[in-house]
Amino acid sequence: MEILTPDELKEKYTDAWITPYHEILTVTDNNEDKIELIEYHPCPVGSDWMITQYQRTSPLILEAKRDGNKHTYLVKKGKTTLDLKPSFCAAGIEEAIIGDDEIKIIHAGLAGAGVGAAFCRGKAAGVKRVEIFEKGGGSKVGKAAVVTPKLRKVIIGIDDTDIPTEGATWTLANNIATEIQDEKGYKYLEHITCQLYPNNPNKTKNCVSIILVFAVKDEDKEDLINSIKSKLKKDTLSENTAFVVYDKLDIPQEVKNYGIEAKKSMKSFEEAEKIAKRNNIHIEYVTGKAGLIGALAAIGLYNSPEEYAKVYSDE
Repeated sequence: MEILTPDELKEKYTDAWITPYHEILTVTDNNEDKIELIEYHPCPVGSDWMITQYQRTSPLILEAKRDGNKHTYLVKKGKTTLDLKPSFCAAGIEEAIIGDDEIKIIHAGLAGAGVGAAFCRGKAAGVKRVEIFEKGGGSKVGKAAVVTPKLRKVIIGIDDTDIPTEGATWTLANNIATEIQDEKGYKYLEHITCQLYPNNPNKTKNCVSIILVFAVKDEDKEDLINSIKSKLKKDTLSENTAFVVYDKLDIPQEVKNYGIEAKKSMKSFEEAEKIAKRNNIHIEYVTGKAGLIGALAAIGLYNSPEEYAKVYSDE
């Protein structure tokens, strides 16, 4: 076995057929039974072939999706035996290990997928080291462990920062998240605009709330929350700004149901507060309480891309 850091790998292996991934991140929650593996593929819109092959090949992969060049795999912790077959089951994850402060994913693949297992992933930002068991290439099997820091996923729902005459929640949220990433180094993963009930008489105009998603070390979660709160307090224009925080990989069904209901009808603050507390969703009231309704709905809609922009009401 050969163990190399990304810099050592780049220096030692300069073959023309190695194309490095941009970045690789691994996030989990305090249950530590699943891992969300996030890989930024070297090609502009990623590879549906890779998504399909990994799902077909490895029973450890519970879900896989592509968004541009961002590949996301929900991986069950554990070990399996891969039955690699050219074209049909060409690459996958053989083992997923969660340690005290790092996560190890063992990839195996045939031919080009084997090169990707070790060399392309091993050169990515975010990787601590790669452990190469078999180099792959040509018609050979490639097998390697890619080791990354253990991060926690933090999902933020935000609502009500603007007023009828000025402001925009989606832009303010994006600016805040970008500032935090630049200032603190916390990885800003996603920004999602969620359409809520269009006929809400209390809306500013479009009636949307915002999801921000970060990946941080466990010890940095509180600082992230405090940073968001202080920046919102400084720049919000509304007296009803609130946000919520959820740090599990799976969204509770009750919260999912609430998110859909908030797209179709009026919801009360009292109901939102009860549901949030019942599901261990952390609430932060910045300047008021009314924003909790949309903020909680955003959490409920997370991981349901078909629902983000969907409008249920008639004009």
